[in-house]
Amino acid sequence: MSNFLFELKEGLVISFKAIKANKIRSVLTTLGIIIGVWAVVTMSTAIKGIDQAFQTGVSSLGSDNIYIDKWEWFNNDIPWWELRNRKNLDLEDFEKYKELAKLPVAVAPSVGTQQTVKHEEKLVEFINITGTTNEYIETTNLSFSSGRFFNELESNGNRNVIVLGYTVADKLFPLGNALGNEVKIKGNKLKVVGVLEEQGSWVMGNWNPDNLVYVPIGFIFKNLQRQHFRSVTINVRAPNALMVDAVKEEATGIMRRVRGLQHDEVNDFSINQQEGLLTNINQTIGVIQIAGIFITGLSLFVGAIGIMNIMFVSVKERTKEIGIRKAIGAKRRTILGQFISESAIICLLGGMIGLGLAVITSIAVNQFLPTSVQSDAVILAIVISILTGVLSGFAPAYTAAKMDPVEALRYE
Repeated sequence: MSNFLFELKEGLVISFKAIKANKIRSVLTTLGIIIGVWAVVTMSTAIKGIDQAFQTGVSSLGSDNIYIDKWEWFNNDIPWWELRNRKNLDLEDFEKYKELAKLPVAVAPSVGTQQTVKHEEKLVEFINITGTTNEYIETTNLSFSSGRFFNELESNGNRNVIVLGYTVADKLFPLGNALGNEVKIKGNKLKVVGVLEEQGSWVMGNWNPDNLVYVPIGFIFKNLQRQHFRSVTINVRAPNALMVDAVKEEATGIMRRVRGLQHDEVNDFSINQQEGLLTNINQTIGVIQIAGIFITGLSLFVGAIGIMNIMFVSVKERTKEIGIRKAIGAKRRTILGQFISESAIICLLGGMIGLGLAVITSIAVNQFLPTSVQSDAVILAIVISILTGVLSGFAPAYTAAKMDPVEALRYE
């Protein structure tokens, strides 16, 4: 054991001296690994960040919710024209469902549109405005940084009040004084009664929880659109996740009755669940991961070829040194370990530089897309660097280890 440790120490010392003696070549050799690890870690942090942001955004919907809608959110089997020709759901449908449903713990209607929201000279465009009732807060997991959701009196009276998503509030009120102030939508003044906490901006289609605002549903019908222009979504919350299927089954029966469907007629409504959104998210992340693996794998392969090439050159240049070492008793494993160590050290140094660059890149990218630098990214960088060094250095090291000492000493 002591001999092995001595040989390992000696091999590392010789490796460091060889790297130090060829600084420029060593730096150029590491470039491939630097780029490879940089790509691997940056891709890893981006995927982690996007996934976390997706999950955070989806969690605001609640895992025990269903959504009764005219539109099928994720099922592409139904032709779009068939969905378009369905009769809209309206508030009367909602009221009938609410009266008949026994299982849900909370039910609320919602209807959406896009508008520009203004405050003095500032404005934010293409903001998703959700009109709903005070009961909506019970169907979600929304949390507030300040204020509250509109109450029953404000909801039933269609008062001009509004709850702002984090990004909307930040853009209109950068000083953080949104609560109690007024904003305008199509010339209508609305008082800000609440500001939501940041959900972690993520994009899934046009839906971004930080770019949403909430108003009483009557305000939308009165000021932003006619009722028949937009279908109502019925937001339903089950008592718990295990009851979702039962609530869904009950909703199907009630809605068929409400819509006056005969037993042989297909549903002219859809019941959507969060699982469909999560499936879409996972598919998106899967595509990103496949692209990332291909790009980073290609970068590492190019880097490994560069390392192997330089190590073969190094073995050739140090043939006489290898002959001398073998002549005075160095074993094959010692020579093998020396060159593998040298290759691994070069790759590890490149990996550390690549990791540092990846962290800086992730911080910069985080201003535009969510990223998440975690400890497993550091471990990933170290493991990849060492493995690349060992694998790319093995062939040159084996060539050095099997050299005949007499032939090596005669090499010029």
